[in-house]
Amino acid sequence: MDFKKNIIITGGAGFIGSHVVNLFVKKYPAYRIINVDKLTYAGNLNNLKEVEDAPNYVFEKADICDFELMLSLFQKYEVSDIIHLAAESHVDRSIKDPFTFAQTNVMGTLSLLQAAKISWETNFENHLFFHVSTDEVYGDLDFDDTLFTETTKYDPHSPYSASKAASDHFVRSFHDTYGMPTVISNCSNNYGPFQFPEKLIPLFINNIRNNKPLPVYGKGENVRDWLYVVDHARAIDIVFHKGIVGETYNIGGFNEWQNIDLIKVMIRTVDRLLGRPEGSSQHLISYVTDRAGHDLRYAIDATKIKNELGWEPSLQFEEGIEKTVMWYLDNTEWLDNVTSGDYQKYYENMYKQ
Repeated sequence: MDFKKNIIITGGAGFIGSHVVNLFVKKYPAYRIINVDKLTYAGNLNNLKEVEDAPNYVFEKADICDFELMLSLFQKYEVSDIIHLAAESHVDRSIKDPFTFAQTNVMGTLSLLQAAKISWETNFENHLFFHVSTDEVYGDLDFDDTLFTETTKYDPHSPYSASKAASDHFVRSFHDTYGMPTVISNCSNNYGPFQFPEKLIPLFINNIRNNKPLPVYGKGENVRDWLYVVDHARAIDIVFHKGIVGETYNIGGFNEWQNIDLIKVMIRTVDRLLGRPEGSSQHLISYVTDRAGHDLRYAIDATKIKNELGWEPSLQFEEGIEKTVMWYLDNTEWLDNVTSGDYQKYYENMYKQ
């Protein structure tokens, strides 16, 4: 079958990536979607059960840092475009192991850029390198009305955000130096189904469910802008199809919450859905020493993507968190499988090399 486009989506077995893969495979049968994922701890092919047998879906277990392998995949599939989501993304892990973050997020991105350049440089027309990044590259904000815009100066404070900032710069450099058609998006915190339970929302849902402590950094005063992951996937779809080459688009939920207030909402929601008295799990909160370099506040101004491309979030946070809690409580087998690590053993046996 001849496909209109052959699109590599990196990190397609991860949290955000799996939502993007599911969306593109279902919505665009004329596109062949090549999911390239190393299947680290955060990659789980169970997230893609709905599309795994689709005729326009292919999975390749591969490390984006392997340049020769990436180049061979570009040639094998005659890749027309790439949506690059693969990344190490947990700040706490980056503090303990910055080398892995630099290797994956910087050198992995450079590997893909070079493979794309070699494959496309005779004619860049009808190609796109879409790099999905984070709002953390901008640093942090005070408690005022300031928001991150696309022109906010970069000021990363953790090894994770520094690695993502560096990868953003490499993408822009390939556009400016070689004329590669690139676009970048910087998104706020995501939440929703399939998120690995080291992140705040699924971790705390699981801990409330199992009556385990809820460790809160500092006084819980840090503020984040939260976006439902399905809305992020929709935004990626729109930027891919309508975004202007060379531009950056900030994607946010217009939805700021202090961590402690968010946690109390989760407690009330989980308690209610489990048939417990609302708020009865609040005693599980335990305040712990704040994380090194912990940014105070992130907040995205998503006016540009709204005005220029017509995207905005579809869900208010209360509705989104209700759907999210219900999904995790309805999918405890998935949650238990991930937290136990059993899914990794399965894939290790399946893809032994």
